[in-house]
Amino acid sequence: MSSISVLHIDLFHSGKNNPSDFYFNTMKDHLVTSHKHIEKPHRHDFYVTVLFTKGEGVHEIDFQKYDVSAGSIFFLSPGQVHSWELSDDTDGYIFFFSQEFYDMHYVNQHLRNFPFFNSTAFSRKLQLEDTDMQNMIAVCEEIQDEYLSQNLMKEQLILSLLTKIYIHSSRQFSRDYTALHSETSISYFKHYQDFENMLETHFATEKSISYYASSLNISSKHLNRITQTVVQKTATEVITERVMLEAKRMLMYLNESLVDIAFRLGYEEYSYFARVFRKSSGITPTQFIHDYKS
Repeated sequence: MSSISVLHIDLFHSGKNNPSDFYFNTMKDHLVTSHKHIEKPHRHDFYVTVLFTKGEGVHEIDFQKYDVSAGSIFFLSPGQVHSWELSDDTDGYIFFFSQEFYDMHYVNQHLRNFPFFNSTAFSRKLQLEDTDMQNMIAVCEEIQDEYLSQNLMKEQLILSLLTKIYIHSSRQFSRDYTALHSETSISYFKHYQDFENMLETHFATEKSISYYASSLNISSKHLNRITQTVVQKTATEVITERVMLEAKRMLMYLNESLVDIAFRLGYEEYSYFARVFRKSSGITPTQFIHDYKS
């Protein structure tokens, strides 16, 4: 197994007048000009948004397969592994940017406040109705015009248009996830964000509910209530799924033994790691590697 490549944003730049930490293109042109970088599964160190306006296929993100069709819009965070198989007539828009590009202009607004960039528990895909897709296309065309221009304060306008897309997409998510509607649930979602942010840092070393509940100054029972309200899962399930996602990434893309991978994820005994993996995934780590590569 070879290590998966991590793509940096400067691989994709061709214009001198464009911000170095922002990239925009049509999908048709992107698939041609960047094919050598994106043909195999890969991950990025930047945020990615893709709107498909034509074509079909499959987009796989962190071992979850999504159908692609006109109106499909995808959101990827840094570190996520993805690949796709798309029809020859595929078109749409793709743009990506660094964390610093967004934070430079939005001090009080964080990307992780948007549900699709915050949680591994939420789908990374929205399927837009035709009217919503046309509205999204119009915003993408505005971004494209600015990206290709030398206008004064172009970066500020691009960021404003990006945020418009993410706000409208968040509203769509709130319609799809009715658990985010009430004031109580909104408060729960904020706690859930804090929980996942902490989990992202400590999942390899801390796997107990009590650790995260104590760090959040709430009871384990209340943390379970929060996770069940927001994502319909127990806190233990959320923790285990995050660890097993990393396990799958490492099993596929690191040239290390199964024992070493288990140890890196905090399991001193490989047999216990294998049991947890099988309970979560339905197959053993060895079967997962075989099935995914076959």
